[in-house]
Amino acid sequence: MYRNGIDSYLQSLLAELRHLPTETEWVEFKENYKNYETLGEYIAALANSAALCGKIYAYLVWGIHDQTPEIVGTDFKYRRAKKGNEELES
Repeated sequence: MYRNGIDSYLQSLLAELRHLPTETEWVEFKENYKNYETLGEYIAALANSAALCGKIYAYLVWGIHDQTPEIVGTDFKYRRAKKGNEELES
């Protein structure tokens, strides 16, 4: 039951983000962004922009075309991604 609630919330959030007129300072869509060198900086910039815009959260969503907000899928596996020996997720 708990899992279904999470799934419903995430589906609702994704629908809300996709209905924005464009990407914003605090919402970015990517298909397969895999530049591990700058990904941490990118996430920090989104978080800082969200704070400046008065938002609690920033979102970097993989699998969404950034020009049309269509769901296109991704082959990026963030839980398997590593920079050297360090896991990306941490």
